[in-house]
Amino acid sequence: MVVRPCVREDAAAAQALRGLAFGGPREADPSWVDSPGFTAAVAELGGAVVGFTRVWAFRQFFGGRAVPCGGVASVAVAPHARGRGVASALLDDALVGMREAGQAVSALFPYVKRPYRARGWEHAGALERVRVPLAELRVPRVDVEVRPGTAADLAGAQDAYLRTARDIDGMFDRTTPGFTVERALAEDVFTVAVDGSGVRGYLVARRPDGSTVDVLDLVADDVDTAHALLGQVASWAGYTPEAGLRVLDPALLDLVLPSSVTRGAHVETWMLRVVDLPAAVAARGWPHAPDLAVDVEVVDEHAPWQAGRWRLTAEGGQVRAERGGEGSVRLLARALGPWFAGAASSGQLRRSGLLDGDAEAARALDRLVGGPGLPRLADAF
Repeated sequence: MVVRPCVREDAAAAQALRGLAFGGPREADPSWVDSPGFTAAVAELGGAVVGFTRVWAFRQFFGGRAVPCGGVASVAVAPHARGRGVASALLDDALVGMREAGQAVSALFPYVKRPYRARGWEHAGALERVRVPLAELRVPRVDVEVRPGTAADLAGAQDAYLRTARDIDGMFDRTTPGFTVERALAEDVFTVAVDGSGVRGYLVARRPDGSTVDVLDLVADDVDTAHALLGQVASWAGYTPEAGLRVLDPALLDLVLPSSVTRGAHVETWMLRVVDLPAAVAARGWPHAPDLAVDVEVVDEHAPWQAGRWRLTAEGGQVRAERGGEGSVRLLARALGPWFAGAASSGQLRRSGLLDGDAEAARALDRLVGGPGLPRLADAF
């Protein structure tokens, strides 16, 4: 088997694999291979392309800081080649490529779990959409100016997004080439809430038919802005019974939204893997970390550069990982993602068979991340 970079001459075969695996067109303009924001690879058997994957260059917030992240997507294998290690070979190649690109962690949305768990990814968070009955969506009237957004508002809307997203572990910063802020202008609704200082919130929505409104983004700096933008959603009550809302800020649902919602209407879980432990530790924010030191041993046959013993040292809110220590806590590769994201406690990881060793030292890992919680993503890929 040969795994190599995907070039334009592979575009037809790669697109056919993607269409067969995930639906959608099986033919496309071959220039998609050269699109910015991702790198792609193919696997060959007997000179024929039988596998494809790509890795998006993202940046994912953890602890208030954006960590370089490789977003693994479109892992597709020809039916006759399945069970022959094609997906595993593509993932092994992707791990090396992500490390070389400085992508310290990797996220993905799994269609199947087993091949990703075998290579060290594990569940760490969710992307959620809810249904909101518009007849019940009654919000207070507030003195906040709302108006249609224009191209001049895009930078302000991005700044508003970042003010919210950096406080939510798991969110992308949307500053890499795979994202274009201009896409808000192409949607049916782009509304901004403004004051003398600029954009304080915005709403992006799609009206696909006469029965629903799909809210793609609702971002607000404060409760009055949230009510003003929710009022824009509620104004559709005479035309449609409910709205779909992609959850960007969970506080909007739990603390602000004045009506019932259908939770769990659509939930996608995503997985995380630590690709390069010292780089990931250096890039992450650690707002909850007390001064401490904990020795760990990482078991990771597919990323051998981070296997072995490490001492994690926290001092003055800064954490670093250096070679050495006694290996008091043993973590399998699959444990690193949920721990790093603050998605699982050491006790939960222990009960799952992903961690063992000294219990007190393991609890120090919990104190570093301040978890557990539920990291979020609002962008599927």
